[in-house]
Amino acid sequence: MVLPLTPIRFLYRAAELYESKAAVISGSRTFTYAEFAERCERLASGLGAAGVKPGDRVACLCFNSHQLLEAYFGVPMAGAILLPLNVRLAALELAQVLEHSGASLLLYDGEFAPVVEQLLAACPSLKCAVPLDEDSGYEALLAAGTARQIDWTGIDENSPAELFYTSGSTGTPKGVLLTHRALYLHGISVALLMPEGDRTVVLQTIPLFHANGWGYPQAAALLGATQVMVRRFDAETVFGLIEQHRGTYMCLVPTMAGTLLAAQGRERFDVSSMRRVLIGGAASSPELIERMEKAFQCECLASYGLTEAGPVVTVGRPNSMAAAASQAERYRIQSMAGTPIAGVELRVVNARGCDVPRDMTTAGEVLVRSDHVMAGYYNDPAGTEAALREGWLHTGDMAVWDDEGRIHIVDRKKDIIVSGGENIAPIEIERAIAAHPDVAECAVVAAPDEKWGEVPVAVIVPRPGRTITAEDILKLLKGRIAKFKMPRRIEFRDTPLPKTGSGKIRKTEIRARIQG
Repeated sequence: MVLPLTPIRFLYRAAELYESKAAVISGSRTFTYAEFAERCERLASGLGAAGVKPGDRVACLCFNSHQLLEAYFGVPMAGAILLPLNVRLAALELAQVLEHSGASLLLYDGEFAPVVEQLLAACPSLKCAVPLDEDSGYEALLAAGTARQIDWTGIDENSPAELFYTSGSTGTPKGVLLTHRALYLHGISVALLMPEGDRTVVLQTIPLFHANGWGYPQAAALLGATQVMVRRFDAETVFGLIEQHRGTYMCLVPTMAGTLLAAQGRERFDVSSMRRVLIGGAASSPELIERMEKAFQCECLASYGLTEAGPVVTVGRPNSMAAAASQAERYRIQSMAGTPIAGVELRVVNARGCDVPRDMTTAGEVLVRSDHVMAGYYNDPAGTEAALREGWLHTGDMAVWDDEGRIHIVDRKKDIIVSGGENIAPIEIERAIAAHPDVAECAVVAAPDEKWGEVPVAVIVPRPGRTITAEDILKLLKGRIAKFKMPRRIEFRDTPLPKTGSGKIRKTEIRARIQG
C-alpha cells in the first residue's frame, strides 16, 4: 500500500516515540506529545460535530498559542483547510479575506471580540465564531469531541491542508494553497536545518499566521522537538524564554534581530543554550550576521523563501570549504540567500527566460521548482497561471548567483528603481545603510524626479538615544555604492517603519507617502 504524505503522520510518530515529552509550552501551560495529540484529535472531532465538512475553511485569528498549534494538525485531521489570519489586518481587510476564502468557522482570541462582531455581520459565509480563551468555547468544542486516532491512510495527499494569504507588502493579498504532500516534504527539508534533532527547543518567534510558520510546526513535530510559543515578540520576553526553557533554535526577520541586539540589559540573560538562529523575510547584511553570532555565541544564517514555496527555498549555509575561509568571507556567505534546501531546484533567468551567468553581477528573476511549491492561488486561476509556468514558480524576486549555486537577492521586480535608464536595487542601499551602528531600521523607495524619472529616497529610524545626520549616512555610503545609487533625499523618523504581521516593512505605504 502506498501511504499518503501528510504531516499528521509526524504528530502520531511523535506521540508514540515521545509520549511524555513536552510538545508545546504556551504561557503557563505545558502539554506532552500524548496530551497534544489527544487535543488535536478532539479538535478535529469537535469541528465535525460543529458542522465543519471536508474542504471547509477554518480560520484562526490569534497570536502564537497552543491553540493555534493544535489547529495546524486538528483542522487537517478534520479534512478541513486551516486559514490563519494576520492579526495586524484591519477589520475590513479581514472581512475581505474571509469572504474570498468562504471560511465557515472562526477561532479567535478574546481580545478580538469587537472585531469578530463586525466580521460576523459582514461575512455571510461565516457561520460560527469560537473564542480561544481558557475555559471558553474552545475548550467546550474539544470536550464535545472524542480522542480517537483518525484514519489518515485515506487522506488525499494532493488535497489542500492550509491556506495563507500573502502579506500584501507588494500588492493585493492572494490565497496560497498548500497540500498535505507539500507540508510533509517541506517539514522534512526544514527538519534538516535543526542540528539538535529531538533535543531541539524551538522558540516560535515568527507569527504562525505567516507563511506556514516557516515550516516549523511540522518540522518540530517530526523531530519530537519542544515548541515554545512566543505570543508577542518582545526582547525581554524572548531572552527570558531562552533562559527558562534552554531554547536552542529560533527564526527572526532582520527587524526582530535588530530589536534583540539593541535591547537594554540583555546581558542579564543566559542565552548560552542557543545553537542556531535563522534570519529571513528580508535581506540580511554581513554585519548583522556577525553581531548576532557574537551576541548569542551560535551560528546565524540568512534564509530566503516565500509563501508560495512553502515557504523555505534557500539557506546561507557555507559548504565545508567556505566554512574554513576568513571570518569576513564566512559572514558574507551566511548573509546571502544561499543554496537550495533539500527538494528545491533554482534558476535565475533574464527577461527572455534564459539563465543568467553565474558571475554575481548579472541579475535575473528567481524561478523555483520543488517538492513543496503551492498548489495554486485559491479561486484565482489567472494568478495561478501567471505564477506557475512550465513547472516553475516565478517568484518576482531578482537575484545574482555565483558559480557554486549560491543566490544573492537584489530586490523585488516591483521595487527596482529606474533612474536615468539605470536599474537600482533598493535592497543594496538598505544593506549598506544598515551597516551603520546607529541605524535601527531603513527603507529605500523611489520618488519621481523630472530629470531622472525616479531617484532613491532613504527613510531611516535611528536606534533609541542615538542621533544620525544625512551627512553621516552619505559619508558611510561613499565608496560602498555607485554615485548614481546614492539617495537623493534622506528622511529620519523616531517611530518604527510600518510593517506587515510578519515584520516585513510595508514599502507600499512608505512609497505612497514619499510619492505624494
